[in-house]
Amino acid sequence: MIRIGTRGSALALWQAERVRSLLADRGVPSDLVIIRSTGDAQHDRPVAELGAGAFTRELEEALLDRRIDAAVHSCKDLPSAVAPGLSLAAIPEREDPRDAAAGRRLSDLPPGSRVATSSPRRQEWIRRTFPGLLPVAVRGNVDTRLRKLDAGEFDALLLAMAGLKRLGLAGRVVEAWDVGTLVPPAGQGAIAVETRAGEESRAAAIDDPILHAAVRAERLLFQLLRAGCRTPIGAHAIVRPEGSVDLTVDLAGIRASGSGPNAETAAMSAALELRGAGAEAIIARWR
Repeated sequence: MIRIGTRGSALALWQAERVRSLLADRGVPSDLVIIRSTGDAQHDRPVAELGAGAFTRELEEALLDRRIDAAVHSCKDLPSAVAPGLSLAAIPEREDPRDAAAGRRLSDLPPGSRVATSSPRRQEWIRRTFPGLLPVAVRGNVDTRLRKLDAGEFDALLLAMAGLKRLGLAGRVVEAWDVGTLVPPAGQGAIAVETRAGEESRAAAIDDPILHAAVRAERLLFQLLRAGCRTPIGAHAIVRPEGSVDLTVDLAGIRASGSGPNAETAAMSAALELRGAGAEAIIARWR
């Protein structure tokens, strides 16, 4: 019996139940263990102020303490470097990685309208693309954010399409941007299963190696640039049929791309291009 650690939000539980179902299909029984994260407990502070691992730290501690055997995360919440003693054992599936808006289309909003998102990447994109609009921070789970939108606290709300689809709320979407227009963060839409190092076999059966390679490229790019949760950067990779990896990156409006026979080569190529465009100085300003 595998003990699966998860946060208690509706989206986190959906993802954990999905992993539980995938394991059951392969004859592996499991139970869920709900663990409250720093991000859940301190919901009145901006996520960027909580630091890396705000939604994953307590789950990783439970792994290291052997209170659980695997942890299920939204992949985009994981720091780019896996904690010592742990391993990213499986990336079983990815939902729609795009960003979406609820409320009103941004192009229809008058100047001064408030657009809610706590993501520095989305905020920076709004300032560049819709300079008349005002990005404002918002916290809470998906349902809480939508309730705030319905209560008139802001005029539009930006969210990950994946979460809305998984919760059956895709009907709230008024527009979504393709990944070439608004590049998502590393791992957006992907489910991640973390285990202790050396115990990856507990989850390896549900890993999608092609998807894992794409996510590895995205996460490695963040690691190479030492980008953090405050950095307005997106990275999205695809794996071609022959196995090569193509990576697209947007750092505060600076575009770069990398391609190669594997995730490491693609990430290093994109990082080199961004460094040539002054990426390190830009990232330093956002630390």
